[in-house]
Amino acid sequence: MREEIYLDDLSEPISHYTHAVKSDHLVFVSGLTAAGRDGKIVGDDAAAQTEVILTNLDRILRAAGSRLDLVCKVTVYLTDIDDRPVINPVRQRFFGDARPASTLIEISRLALPGAKVEIEAVAALAEGA
Repeated sequence: MREEIYLDDLSEPISHYTHAVKSDHLVFVSGLTAAGRDGKIVGDDAAAQTEVILTNLDRILRAAGSRLDLVCKVTVYLTDIDDRPVINPVRQRFFGDARPASTLIEISRLALPGAKVEIEAVAALAEGA
């Protein structure tokens, strides 16, 4: 089983990919930036961008039949590693008691101008999804 998940009201992917793919009992979410529907970055700082990203991650997961508390793994890309302390409270608020496995990588830049954060995730499907 393989199903592509695409939300019409999120920004259009900038290449040949979809927002997520559901396969067997997992959901693989593409790297998300804080891009608005127009493709421009929303939020001037890493915390504000993380808020947008995790809100959209939640929406994508729900569309696929999952939830934030079922996220198994996240990979976070930052253009400035010193932003880690400012995004952590946002992550904690969204994930609550769930602690996904996590990798954090500093990179020189992201594909969209102004993007400071990109997050990708793998989540389990909810029972019956």
